[in-house]
Amino acid sequence: MKLLIIGGVAGGATAAARARRVSESAEITLVERGPFVSYANCGLPYFISRDITKRSKLLLQSPEGFDSRYGVKVLVETEALEIDRAGKRVRVKGPEGETWLGYDSLILAQGGTPAMPPVPGIDSPNVFRLWTIPDMDRIIEFIEVNTPASAVIAGGGFIGMEMAEAFVQRGISTTVVELLPRLMSTMDPEFGGMIARRLESHGVSVRTGVGIAEIDPGCAAVKLSDGSRVPGAIVLVAAGVKAELALARNAGLALGKAGGLVVDEYLRTSDPAIWAAGDMNEVVHKVSGRTARVPMAGPANRQGRIAASNALGMSMKYSGALGSSVVRIFDAVAASTGLNETAARAAGFDAAAAIVVKDHHASYYPGGKELVLKLVYERSSGRLLGGQVFGEEGVEKRIDALAVALHGKMTLTDLAEIDFAYSPPFSSANDPLNVAAFAGLNDISGYAPLVGAEEARRLLAEPAAGPGGARPVLLDVRNLNEFETSHVRGALHIPVDELRFRLDEVPRDALILTHCRSGFRSHLALRILRENGWKNVRNVTGGFVAMTALGGFEIME
Repeated sequence: MKLLIIGGVAGGATAAARARRVSESAEITLVERGPFVSYANCGLPYFISRDITKRSKLLLQSPEGFDSRYGVKVLVETEALEIDRAGKRVRVKGPEGETWLGYDSLILAQGGTPAMPPVPGIDSPNVFRLWTIPDMDRIIEFIEVNTPASAVIAGGGFIGMEMAEAFVQRGISTTVVELLPRLMSTMDPEFGGMIARRLESHGVSVRTGVGIAEIDPGCAAVKLSDGSRVPGAIVLVAAGVKAELALARNAGLALGKAGGLVVDEYLRTSDPAIWAAGDMNEVVHKVSGRTARVPMAGPANRQGRIAASNALGMSMKYSGALGSSVVRIFDAVAASTGLNETAARAAGFDAAAAIVVKDHHASYYPGGKELVLKLVYERSSGRLLGGQVFGEEGVEKRIDALAVALHGKMTLTDLAEIDFAYSPPFSSANDPLNVAAFAGLNDISGYAPLVGAEEARRLLAEPAAGPGGARPVLLDVRNLNEFETSHVRGALHIPVDELRFRLDEVPRDALILTHCRSGFRSHLALRILRENGWKNVRNVTGGFVAMTALGGFEIME
């Protein structure tokens, strides 16, 4: 059995190692276009930031190591040019010229390629991308030789966030430019706002809703699409990744609507002798059931393992991906899994969401760090659809638990009943995940209806949303000092502890939107009003925290 693998990082390297464990007799050849195989490309920003101090730590395996440990022949600096499907061979070009490599089974694991926008100056010597070890080396060399004082990062995704921190840690004044209205578009707007504010608190300038129009290395500046200019002695383009599909396309393999290679549940392509793994694939999203590209290292490695097993005669299924992710933003962490609220609605779900703001452990135990947790669920069934968390401690713990819940197709009721480990230094008797599930159940039952900050903003902008044409009322139930520090213009202020004695100040013919800082006191206010005859009351989930993170409210300070 001749197994040929094209691509030697993540999915490809995993496939090669797995293939040898499956078959000791297979003839395995791994072809990699670059000079390195099996390296930790997710660790590249952390070497630039000097969190990782030894470059060798990024090199997980070498061609010689693959040969000695696994008996795998590795061809580096060798590019696959053409697949002859009928002849079961691949034309490659390496240091010694072109040749054909035969196969019985072929695995494509070519990953993706960073998108480079076609703007003037994009080919300038101070413009970089970060995808490979040579890319990393070039960035470090430029910094050490030129000592740039300013940097522009085009793109507010994972690499953009990690490199913003890396540049700042190297003493470089940094601007992040994102064409979309928010950073981290895989998360909902409130979380993009929280991430932007955390970056800004560490000196990073954030520009959203604009793109790069021109790069002028002579002036060490970047012109943006709104006509403004920002200093950029070094420019990093991190504007997304497109699947590496030229080889597959030219071979006539089926491509999908999401911009990736079509594979079945066994990761087999439209050619029965060719499998694929990693960022180039379209896979099933476990929540939506639709095909999507999920370009992440975890899914790529698991796909490599399964593709190798099946290419050597086994029958393993790949059930899909959730898109679980986590990223550090200086002293904070942002994480998500499943569908965000926007994506859930786009997928056809009647989606709703609950946000809780709580300490990561018992509030009475010293050292608590606030986290913001959002649950997305289907209103009709209570099925969990996704979630996001932002904070300094305990973030990844909650998102991993939620990923397991999504994998098991759990509901709000299931999540509300889970016994999470509890001790004051680690959590509360009701974990934030439990509490978010409680809030969601209260919402869909009608006991305490919720409204998101974005919908609240829309409702307040409407001329009349209540019975009889009355304007909606935003009821702020925080304490007086909180209200005087900052509040939404036009809000009716009645502290929750005074509400029972001031009910006559609350209109009965209007939609009442209660809010406090986080959502708990406003929940109490909602129940007071409902028990006293108010029918049209909703609680702004996440409260003032979510409203200010979202933006668009007129805040008086």
